[in-house]
Amino acid sequence: MTSPKKLFIKTFGCQMNVYDSERMAEALGGEGYVETKSQEDADMILLNTCHIREKAVEKVYSDLGRLKKFKEAKPDLKIGVAGCVAQAEGGEIMRRQPLVDLVVGPQSYHRLPEMEALIQQGKRALDTDFPEEDKFEKLKARPKAPRGPTAFLTVQEGCDKFCAFCVVPYTRGAEVSRPVTRILDEARNLVERGVREITLLGQNVNAYHGAGPKGTDYTLAQLIWELDKVDGLERIRFTTSHPNDMTDELIEAHGNCAKLMPYLHLPVQSGSDHILKRMNRSHTAESYLRVIERIRAARPDIVLSGDFIVGFPEETEAHFQETLDLVEQVKYGYAYSFKYSTRPGTPAAERALVDAAEADDRLQRLQALITKHQREIQDCMIGREVSVLFEKPGRDEGQMVGKSEYLHAVHVANANAQVGDIAKVRIVDAGTNSLKGELLS
Repeated sequence: MTSPKKLFIKTFGCQMNVYDSERMAEALGGEGYVETKSQEDADMILLNTCHIREKAVEKVYSDLGRLKKFKEAKPDLKIGVAGCVAQAEGGEIMRRQPLVDLVVGPQSYHRLPEMEALIQQGKRALDTDFPEEDKFEKLKARPKAPRGPTAFLTVQEGCDKFCAFCVVPYTRGAEVSRPVTRILDEARNLVERGVREITLLGQNVNAYHGAGPKGTDYTLAQLIWELDKVDGLERIRFTTSHPNDMTDELIEAHGNCAKLMPYLHLPVQSGSDHILKRMNRSHTAESYLRVIERIRAARPDIVLSGDFIVGFPEETEAHFQETLDLVEQVKYGYAYSFKYSTRPGTPAAERALVDAAEADDRLQRLQALITKHQREIQDCMIGREVSVLFEKPGRDEGQMVGKSEYLHAVHVANANAQVGDIAKVRIVDAGTNSLKGELLS
């Protein structure tokens, strides 16, 4: 009996890349590969890359350089680059790094079996097309493979917003939404395999407009209500959203759908209208705040998170102060903040940069304010009862770790619970990044 080939995937970047890596593993599973956590044992190593942050390409080449020793020790080892850097730099990667056997873009990974057959013949394979066929339909998940209690499910890809700093429209393409029936089929498959919480993914997920079963397009709110009917699915989340696509019916779903968790990631990027216009964000700080008001009116206990870029070209101290003012008004439970980095090929790449030291200082000040609010919100959880989905055992004996409905990590000692259980927990202490609780009988 032939031993299975071993596959190691290193995933960078967003949740969608995590989902893509799972599907790539399933695609290659049909070719006899099983996943391994050890690069040394692997017969194929895939780097699933992200192009969002600065020096992404250089980091890929650094990683490939570190793989050289594995290739020398095992000449039959196959090395591939996937994801958004592959999409943007595919031919150049092949030219610069001879040890790479295959390069596949995020819209073509359903073709991995054909590409794997080529490289087993000693050829190199490159596919960064935007094919017409539905890659999700081509990839059928293994129906009985067990899963953990949470899972990502991509429902929409690409973006038509063309923010001046972002490469997504160039690496992921135009907005495409998956049909409702196929999403429901995948959701049911995940539930059958042990999943109790699903996070719907999209570069602009709340612009979802997938074909419905009656011939009309469904909105994200309509999709959520369809998923609400799936037996065994207990929790629904979605990310990432654009403020301009937070419709009344989606906001109402936050107030009325018990399975839709009270957490929303809604990036704003800046509190300055001047900078927002230069970013091509197509909303203002005031319109964003009005959306927040409507969301909180529908679901008063909702926890919000956001994204911020500081040091964007032309940002002055006065512009940055407007960002601090917005953060002070919203009070995010979580937020992700970054110093602007130039992405080649984007409109902002041609503009003069803010002084690096000034940008660093602004980032530190913003993160300090965000951390202050985050800690205040977590401290307010002490004494409250929350619902925790347990995901894994903790470090200590008898300890279990899970997520509350607000996405807080919760550690529970002496928890008489199993992975996948959802239980009421009273919060007894709050740390910087997690909460401690006691299981309620």
